[in-house]
Amino acid sequence: MDLQTRKLNLISYLAQIQDENLLSEIESYILKNISSDQETFLEPFSPEELIKRIEISENDFENGRFKSQEDLKKITENW
Repeated sequence: MDLQTRKLNLISYLAQIQDENLLSEIESYILKNISSDQETFLEPFSPEELIKRIEISENDFENGRFKSQEDLKKITENW
């Protein structure tokens, strides 16, 4: 069984749960694991990485590779 099918099956199982306590336990488990997973991906940038990102951003701005606040508003209107 592929991952997409397993996800769809899990959604179906969750939709059928009537026991609020069980659903709360599942929810707590998922939220706890999501939080711990996200923490592992959040590492501070080194000073060198920050400088490199600033240089890239300044270069993008100087060469017109950016979006204005109005551009972003127009984009988000369609979400």
